[in-house]
Amino acid sequence: MRACNPPDWSPARAELSELLTSAGWRPSVISDAELALHEVFFNAWRHGGSPAPLVVVALADRRLRVSVADNSPVLPDPHLPADLLAVSGRGLHLVRALTHRFGAEPRKDGKVVWFELFKEATA
Repeated sequence: MRACNPPDWSPARAELSELLTSAGWRPSVISDAELALHEVFFNAWRHGGSPAPLVVVALADRRLRVSVADNSPVLPDPHLPADLLAVSGRGLHLVRALTHRFGAEPRKDGKVVWFELFKEATA
């Protein structure tokens, strides 16, 4: 039985925000990363059957990669059209709009959904 309330994603959000702030990323890009993380994290809980999705945040040079693992082997189809009248179903479209790249890969016990953002050069 799955819990009715999603797990707390605030530790992952705080880690992401602190990492990007200390690396000098713009606040608007940090907000985009936080929203994309929320969407992927919530999907892992809601659709992936994970009571507490595993989040990995990696920053190398100017590239941020956030990965969220869940227990479902079913890969998301980001090309499904969003139903404009539905109360849900737009999350991956939002992730695609907010990030530079995203995807999903199978793993031994489910899948990982990831996204990447690249830091813009500052003048």
